[in-house]
Amino acid sequence: MSEINQQGSNPLQKYFRQPKLYISLPSKGKFYPNGAYENTESGELPVFSMTAKDELTFKTPDALLNGQATVDVIQSCIPNIKNAWAMPSIDLDACLIAIRMATYGEEMGITIKKPVTGEESEMNVDLRGIMDHFSDAEYVDSITVGDMIVGLRPLTYKEFTQNALKTFEEQRIFNIVNDESIEDDVKLQAFTNSFVKLTSLTVNMISTGITSIQVGDDVVDNRKHIDEFIANADKQFFNSITEHLNKQKESFSVKPLTVTSTPEDIELGVPATYDVPITFDQSNFFA
Repeated sequence: MSEINQQGSNPLQKYFRQPKLYISLPSKGKFYPNGAYENTESGELPVFSMTAKDELTFKTPDALLNGQATVDVIQSCIPNIKNAWAMPSIDLDACLIAIRMATYGEEMGITIKKPVTGEESEMNVDLRGIMDHFSDAEYVDSITVGDMIVGLRPLTYKEFTQNALKTFEEQRIFNIVNDESIEDDVKLQAFTNSFVKLTSLTVNMISTGITSIQVGDDVVDNRKHIDEFIANADKQFFNSITEHLNKQKESFSVKPLTVTSTPEDIELGVPATYDVPITFDQSNFFA
């Protein structure tokens, strides 16, 4: 082999992986901080298949738990996303589905359990339909509450992961509370502490998603002032924001799959149609 090839460009470069598909992010590229996202002229981002290293990364339990595996694989397979920690959480499922499609194809096998009989069966889901749903969804980034216009943003993936980890830790406390071997007074104290922490978590999540509050010509975007206001706002204001954010979350969630029963299953009492939730985890993300 020539010394030029040894020291110059890699002669195997033309065999490197190529984009398998192109996607428009649900966020349309909004909400990313500077440097975290590189747009294209068409607005569609190239998606590459996973490498062997990416697959191994996704199989590391600790990296999955803290979100690092997801960040590494998204940045590897969708290189226009430079910092996936800063990615709006509404883009997460769309990115993961696109990566799976680029790696394994447009169909994904899932196991469903039939109502009434409990019998399990296998079926395929067309991931293209799910991606179409994401492309039609739109994040509404403001809401009017009384005489206030509240600016909103989705949580980043880092914020989403941090809150998920906190919730996971609190669930462990609830398990202690349900342990019959623990004395009642100890349980009560543990439950009280857990409830206070979970309440604080919920309030902080809502506050974090608020970018500004406008009243007349005055616009407040100071984080300390917004946090202070949320801590002292009345229940109606808080509920209005919570309801709006829940609707946005639902808009960007994977819809359940509607299954049509066979005549044989209907005779056994299975409903003519029923919904099956679609989740993406280690058990079905890999082909």
